[in-house]
Amino acid sequence: MSKIQIQNTSNPTIIKFVLPDFITKGENFEFKNIDETANSPLARELFYLPFVKTIYISNNFIAIEKFSIVEWDDVKETVADQIELFLAKGKKILIDSKKEIKKQPITIYAESTPNPSVIKFVANKLLTKKHVEYKNIDETQTSDLAKELFKQSFVKEVFIDENYVSISKFDAYEWNDYIQSTRSFIKEFLENGNLAVDESLILDTKQVEEQADQHFDALDEKSQRIINILEEYVKPAVQADGGNIAFQKYNEETNTVNVILQGACSGCPSSTFTLKNGIENMLRQMLQDNDIIVEAYNG
Repeated sequence: MSKIQIQNTSNPTIIKFVLPDFITKGENFEFKNIDETANSPLARELFYLPFVKTIYISNNFIAIEKFSIVEWDDVKETVADQIELFLAKGKKILIDSKKEIKKQPITIYAESTPNPSVIKFVANKLLTKKHVEYKNIDETQTSDLAKELFKQSFVKEVFIDENYVSISKFDAYEWNDYIQSTRSFIKEFLENGNLAVDESLILDTKQVEEQADQHFDALDEKSQRIINILEEYVKPAVQADGGNIAFQKYNEETNTVNVILQGACSGCPSSTFTLKNGIENMLRQMLQDNDIIVEAYNG
């Protein structure tokens, strides 16, 4: 049997163990704990290792996310040996999910947004802990769901956050012709055990958060106050409409705040004007600065 290849990923807490043959037939599996491993004897066995946090099985690899109690350099060879020993005994990595595992029921409902070009498809489960935006199919390395959606001619952009998918259409199409089929597609995609977003392919969330904290600490006091106001008072309302707002910079010389609009807010005929004036009025009031200016840009 060919030796398992060990590959690092962009996330330092996750390592891939690549096999010579494919394990799945276009399906992706994620296991957060041992209770979720009914259809994977291998995942169940690996969870007996105290440092294993999450297991991903897809295509021809097994990716494992570790807790911080160990370093991968100290244990990765042991894990590879354990996987090889498991396979040498003729055990199955996965049990046929179509025959033996009941599909997880998923509810999807469509919701309009202030942007007439965007519909928000809301699921009854968490899809991602970090929002992601895709402008075209070439950007969808981290999301098979987005990749499949872009194969539909009406899809212009895809934004995924928490428990929803916001889809922006081209102006030549009408949403009434596509809402039902899109809702059904997303529902079936998720019920088949596929991941909306493969977080193992995204930069380490903790590392990104630490870098963001360092960036925040380096900013001037007024910029920090602006960010806190946006996070506490503006972002929740924007996310409820299927979008996102991100602080870009504050220019002290011109007293101007630049923000980026994403998801349903991006490209909305009225959102730039509405948000700009709403945020501007809020900042002027809360900062007691009637001269502050907000410039909003589409992400």
